[in-house]
Amino acid sequence: MEITWYGRSCVRLRGKDAVVVADPYPAVVGPTGRGITGDIVTFSHPDDAPLPRAKGRTTSDGRTVVPSSLEDAFVLDGPGEYEVRQILIAGVRTNRDDRKGADRGRNVAFVCELDGMHIVHLGDIGHTLSEEKLGEIGQVDIACIPIGGALTPTKAAELVAQLDVKIVVPMPVCDDGICAEAITKFFHEMGAGSPTAPQPKLSISPSGLPDEATTVLLESRGKV
Repeated sequence: MEITWYGRSCVRLRGKDAVVVADPYPAVVGPTGRGITGDIVTFSHPDDAPLPRAKGRTTSDGRTVVPSSLEDAFVLDGPGEYEVRQILIAGVRTNRDDRKGADRGRNVAFVCELDGMHIVHLGDIGHTLSEEKLGEIGQVDIACIPIGGALTPTKAAELVAQLDVKIVVPMPVCDDGICAEAITKFFHEMGAGSPTAPQPKLSISPSGLPDEATTVLLESRGKV
């Protein structure tokens, strides 16, 4: 499986059976200038600042316009259990703050199984998880976690410990200067020392999963 980060919480998971794109937004394009493509697209929360006069297919709540390059993809934007193209996906209701969504609204964490591994994309989650939510998410190998938003680096590290994952992919969701500081603090909280050099993408198989939680920093492949 191949994991590519396109900026903020936009991640592409490329497996042998399907490509899952999480949290795309219309302004993101790939290195070639073409829009990001995939078979399944998930939205953890509505756009905070939707593009003016945007047209096209929308999510089920009508609040987010699906990028034109993903109009033919199967769209998921709510909690539940799904099977698409033989890929099992579970959406778990969470929040974007630690006040049950009172400040920043609700969020959906999506768990999918690709190439024999379970990956959770936490969207823009803003809190650690209850035992009930941990049970809904289940055992996961890889976590894509937001850094620099409502979730502090300390809380992010606590969340990683709760999930007991093998690989952590930070998703900086703030301005560059602030994010650099947040990433440094997160690596410190994870006991990983200084941040590693970002890599273009992560290619991983079940046999390549490390024994202990490892943080992998990716460089953004999209342009805003």
